[in-house]
Amino acid sequence: MTVPIIPGFHPDPSICRVGGTYYLANSSFEYVPGVPIHRSTDLVNWELIGHALPRLGGLRPSRGVFAPTLRHHDGLFHVVTTNVSDDRGHLIVTAEDPSGPWSDPVHVPGTGGIDPDLCWDDDGVCHLTWATFSPTSPPIVSAPIDPLSGVLLDDPRPLWTGSGLAYPEGPHLYRIDGWWYLLLAEGGTERGHAVTVARARTLDGPFEPAPGNPVLTHRSTTHPVQNTGHADLVSCADGSWAMVYLGVRPRGVTPSFHVNGRETFLAGVDWVDGWPVVDESRFAVPPRDRSFVEVFPDSSLDPRWVSPGAPPSSFCRWDSPGSLVLGPGMLVTRALDELWTASVRLDVSSGVGRFLVRLDDRHWYGLTASSDSVTCTLAVGPSVSDVAVVPSGSDVSLRIRALAGGDGPDLLELSLGSSRVLGVFDGRYLSTEVAGGFTGRMIGVEVLSGSVVLREFRYRSVHLVE
Repeated sequence: MTVPIIPGFHPDPSICRVGGTYYLANSSFEYVPGVPIHRSTDLVNWELIGHALPRLGGLRPSRGVFAPTLRHHDGLFHVVTTNVSDDRGHLIVTAEDPSGPWSDPVHVPGTGGIDPDLCWDDDGVCHLTWATFSPTSPPIVSAPIDPLSGVLLDDPRPLWTGSGLAYPEGPHLYRIDGWWYLLLAEGGTERGHAVTVARARTLDGPFEPAPGNPVLTHRSTTHPVQNTGHADLVSCADGSWAMVYLGVRPRGVTPSFHVNGRETFLAGVDWVDGWPVVDESRFAVPPRDRSFVEVFPDSSLDPRWVSPGAPPSSFCRWDSPGSLVLGPGMLVTRALDELWTASVRLDVSSGVGRFLVRLDDRHWYGLTASSDSVTCTLAVGPSVSDVAVVPSGSDVSLRIRALAGGDGPDLLELSLGSSRVLGVFDGRYLSTEVAGGFTGRMIGVEVLSGSVVLREFRYRSVHLVE
């Protein structure tokens, strides 16, 4: 599979099914609201319906909310995840409707680590499983838990150390046909990423590794999707099985560069001699036009809009239909395509605003508009350079395009309006391979001072030819 089912910085997918409907959660790191939730009836077409963690703050780049697990049990949806920006342990939220509202978090103290998972046994006891990363503890441990209070009911027990690859993490535990199956991510979330599995009759083990491990990896291949791993299994409504997993689409000269972050992909699964066998060709996922136009007609934001470190509601308000007033802060949405065009119309008569494409707070390209000028700026690590300044008015239209070309993944063109190009720049400096971290490109508006009115935002998918 080369087309993601959920494109653009949607890593660490976790999936569950209720009746004929599937629900999927992704990690969100510093962006708030956190943990986006999507819904589908066919596993291929997905709709963003909300977020499980709407109330977060103080999150730093590539910190915050790591990998969640989404499960449904006894009429409740459960999300368990880790906010690595605090030290209160894993957190659990619940909801009757996955579009919200979600409960306040219940924390699980004394469970240092990441990537928690919830699984219920045949007696209805819930088990919390996680990756410890402690030098004095086995890498993957599990303990029975009361998921509504966060109280562990017994001491953690070790499960499996993995197949021998680096960084065993991302555990998902399943009770299937009298076996306990443990699915892991191994090899790190970069080019060596892989999915492995083991099974045991009881949680006391021993866990037997699958003879075909890893059951999914693209390492050391020329496949256009790389870094494949961190998977989750789901039993489908027709009795078949499927797997969601993360991957990236690197482009350009070696070592190749991925810019939209880790995205969510889909594969089929067959059970052969009691082991999952992955079929990457089972599902056909056609490219989709993900273009949209926002004119902000009322006092509610589409769930596509997020902000680094604080909820958008902390700095957004409506003066009138079509006039979203932004105070100091940053309102952004994910880049969903390899090539795209985005534009905004701003009123900067009462402030200074920047239209930008951002990987993190040290790697971004932007157009900063005041009441009399627009400045084109590149930030690459410690180097921040103004490359062009042109006169303009207080009602300004700005455009950024991701274009094919160059030795990197793309070229980024920054323009005043649709015709005055202020520069075309190498896109590799806004890639994870250069900047590091766990996120992907975001596009949006940052207010530097005063207030700015955002009147229109346009995003257009571009498929190879403009």
